[in-house]
Amino acid sequence: MAGPILPIRVRKLIGTVLLVVLVVIYSLAVMTTAMAWLENASVLYKTIFYAIGGFAWVFPAMIIIWWMQRPDRKA
Repeated sequence: MAGPILPIRVRKLIGTVLLVVLVVIYSLAVMTTAMAWLENASVLYKTIFYAIGGFAWVFPAMIIIWWMQRPDRKA
């Protein structure tokens, strides 16, 4: 048995809030990690870290967007 059926409008509202929370928390976590671990690192390590950190948030966001965009179930 599947979970509760949410209309697409409600999923979009919840998903939008989740995306904003994800971006805020993720960006703070990456900045904090960079300040703690990369203070004296070389430019190469910083570049690699920021390249990976800059794109890694996309995967959880894709899951949220996929969930938001699912069509409503037929009654």
